[in-house]
Amino acid sequence: MAAPQRPGEAADYYQSAPPQGSYNNNYGNPQDETQKYQQQPPQYGQGPNNGQAEYGEKPTFEQAFTIERPKWNDLWAGILFLIVCAGFVVVSGIVIQGYAATKGFNGGGIYDNHNNFGLSTNTIVLFIFCLAVSIVLSYGYVWLARAFTKQFIWITGILNIVFGFVTALYMLSRRYWSGGIVFLIFSIFTLVCFITWIPRIPFSVLMLQTSIDVSKKYGHVYVVSFIGGLLATAFGAWYSVTLVAIYVKYEPGNNPACSTGVGSCSSAKVIGLIVFITFAAYWISEWLKNTIHTTISGVYGSWYFCSQNFPRGATRGALKRSLTYSFGSISFGSLLVALINMLRQLCSVAQQQEAAEGNIVGVILYCVLGCLIGILDWAVQFLNRYAFSHIALYGKAYIPAAKDTWTMIKNRGIDALINDCLVGPVLTMGATFIAYACALLAYLYLIFTSPAYNSDGTYTPVVVAFAFLIGLQICNIFTTPIASGIDTIFVASAWDPEVLMRDHPDLYGRIIAVYPHVQQAIHA
Repeated sequence: MAAPQRPGEAADYYQSAPPQGSYNNNYGNPQDETQKYQQQPPQYGQGPNNGQAEYGEKPTFEQAFTIERPKWNDLWAGILFLIVCAGFVVVSGIVIQGYAATKGFNGGGIYDNHNNFGLSTNTIVLFIFCLAVSIVLSYGYVWLARAFTKQFIWITGILNIVFGFVTALYMLSRRYWSGGIVFLIFSIFTLVCFITWIPRIPFSVLMLQTSIDVSKKYGHVYVVSFIGGLLATAFGAWYSVTLVAIYVKYEPGNNPACSTGVGSCSSAKVIGLIVFITFAAYWISEWLKNTIHTTISGVYGSWYFCSQNFPRGATRGALKRSLTYSFGSISFGSLLVALINMLRQLCSVAQQQEAAEGNIVGVILYCVLGCLIGILDWAVQFLNRYAFSHIALYGKAYIPAAKDTWTMIKNRGIDALINDCLVGPVLTMGATFIAYACALLAYLYLIFTSPAYNSDGTYTPVVVAFAFLIGLQICNIFTTPIASGIDTIFVASAWDPEVLMRDHPDLYGRIIAVYPHVQQAIHA
């Protein structure tokens, strides 16, 4: 596979590249290597003018990373995603109209409402606070990663563990047993994990530093993160208002909204609409996160493969590909995660309700089910991260990209290197820390404001769970560019390890110093 020709290099240097349909970097036995791994690195340098623009100009992203036969992949998933988005808009419009028609009854602030049967304006104010906390802490978290890269992993682990235990102990002291027990279990598990991860921290710090260094050089990485964070926050606000408005419009009881707008009140309608908008919210937020990830992967792929001739408009080109040819593929992969997360959210709410009713058997069963769903979520998220990096540069459909990525990871031995990097789990810890903060804020808010609808604590599990969800999803979107860079470096190293050694010798040497096994992991 021909690499992009750089000014001043002899053309015959690339004539020894392996033929189309094979992959061979002349390490070990070429024939055995070709038999083991048939996937090629991205088609960089194969566009018009051999991947180069006119003399004196840099190639564009489309020229540097060409698609052999461009087409809209997984179009059905993209269409379904747009239908779900339209459904969310319709539901939101109907219920917000019902909320607006009875705003005097539901109040305009924290205390001035007469609603004693469901969520009210009091809850909207709470979710606004949660959004503000999540966006401030997420920005602070990204700044922490940039300013204190070496200490970042330690700071994240310690803060997450301490805050988790504080949240759990406070809830237990208030006799909120269900929430306290759940947070206590999570905190103990996090503590055990972090202790076992300590030997792997030096390698993870190096990968994090590399990702941060590249992002500082190409500042548009953080522009994408900033815009994505604002969109996530805006959508979180929209979702929060819609969630409350569903209760206001359709919850049975002394509800004047039942006689206004579309449809009558019923508990089944409330449950069905909440399930739908929560699923839609998961899918939309996952799509946004993965679109950012795919776009940033294009930037880091450009840095890896074309470090000496960085393409023009790499961010715009990668974003354009994400929103056109790869739109359906991103929607497909995001759908799988959304379905799993939806099941986990329902399981979490059911577990807390069983605990509130004192049903220990139910709590245990839902806890086991939640763990199984969590493992499935981890597996799909793991594959998605590298598959979307693959899609960013290859432009393939989701299923072929996932298969190629898995085959590449296993055959190249890069899975050992990926498993020894903690940045993904650490960023998950950071997002969980911010989710803890939002959950604790929601719990304290319900205690101190004592809304009429929650006089018996019925809505505490629901409100705390959704506050946790808001903080988790927003922080995940803010930190996506950091993780995307590392994921792309891993996958690109498996595609073409020769580029790592030839064009990034300093990085390769530092990796060998902290993780000697990498020489076997990439068959060098």
